[in-house]
Amino acid sequence: MSRRLYTLALWLLLPWVAFHLLWRGRRQPEYRLHWGERFGRYPTSTDRRPVIWLHAVSVGETRAAQPLVAALQDRYPNHRLLLTHMTPTGRATSEAVFGDTVERVYLAYDYPFAVARFLDHFRPTLGLIMETELWPNLTAACSQRDIPLLLVNGRLSERSARRYQRFAGLAREAMGRLAAIATQSDADAERMRALGAGNVAVLGNMKFDIAPPEEQLRLGARFRERIGSRPVFLCASTREGEEALILEAWQQAGSPDALLVIVPRHPQRFDEVAALAAARGFSLQRRSDDASVAASTQVWLGDSMGEMFAYYAAGDVAFIGGSLLDFGSQNLIEACAIGVPVLLGPSTYNFAEAAREALACHAALAVENAMQLVDEGLALLAGTGRRQAMGDAGREFAARHRGATACTLELIERFIPAGR
Repeated sequence: MSRRLYTLALWLLLPWVAFHLLWRGRRQPEYRLHWGERFGRYPTSTDRRPVIWLHAVSVGETRAAQPLVAALQDRYPNHRLLLTHMTPTGRATSEAVFGDTVERVYLAYDYPFAVARFLDHFRPTLGLIMETELWPNLTAACSQRDIPLLLVNGRLSERSARRYQRFAGLAREAMGRLAAIATQSDADAERMRALGAGNVAVLGNMKFDIAPPEEQLRLGARFRERIGSRPVFLCASTREGEEALILEAWQQAGSPDALLVIVPRHPQRFDEVAALAAARGFSLQRRSDDASVAASTQVWLGDSMGEMFAYYAAGDVAFIGGSLLDFGSQNLIEACAIGVPVLLGPSTYNFAEAAREALACHAALAVENAMQLVDEGLALLAGTGRRQAMGDAGREFAARHRGATACTLELIERFIPAGR
């Protein structure tokens, strides 16, 4: 597919784009806000400092950007830092993590007129794209304006690579316009080279550089005070369909005395998960009620955003959501950094390298289904020594892979020398 044909397809899809935003807005009203930004209309700023632009599409990429944002703010104090997102949850995470220390907007959709408005409005000195978010018209417009565009913390699963191969010409054109690419692993680098990428360096995964914030550890201690002495089985960042399987397996296991903590990945599903637990007859409380967890409570619902480190700090064993069903897994590195034993389902393609290494060093255990997940979790809760060994292995594993942010900053300095 040529870029011209791709752009024509975008125009034909324009009514669907509006319908999609309205439909998503039924469950998540934030999708109804800031439509102008999605088409290149932004508020005027009086700050005339040069702009470094960092694109983090959603929650995972935004949280992964934490160490890079801090490094950029320290190294380039005379620049504004602009974060762009595509989802309301990514934007909300940015607000929670960075507050007013950065500017944030939605990235314009990849229509040539909208992309031009975005670039003309902010005039970034440099663009950084977290992980893998390639838009052909955006990369072309940056190239035409001589704006260096870098892909950092890049990853490309086998599944995603196959999808890109369906549009090999477009992918090759977009990859070829990137000024540099920093990938998480050798496998990511090879897949990107196969799609036509040049100037590729393997610099590691910046998610390993995220230190557990002290305020989150203190919050985790308060969670633990609310829970009491009961063992805690945490199911973190669960995805649609997984909670029902976990609750069924928990019930079949005899509804153990341990507390089952479920933290859904998406806030619009909090009420849905609460209803699932209630329908099965579980006694449930929510994190948001700010009350002590009663001894009779069987399920504690983590209905909050931006507190995952605190949940890990309060847990004894952690299942990483998105891995039980075919979602590719959420981030296991945070749990390892805290020192919590990790359980992983069979779907880990989003964190393939990290999952493989965590399993190899015994920081994590693999399970095939929800019943095995609950059985292994309860076995770990019953064995303090085994839990301690896995937790220690997780902390060592996380510490061993740090340093990607510093390497990425060195790459950026080729395009913007420090002090400019």
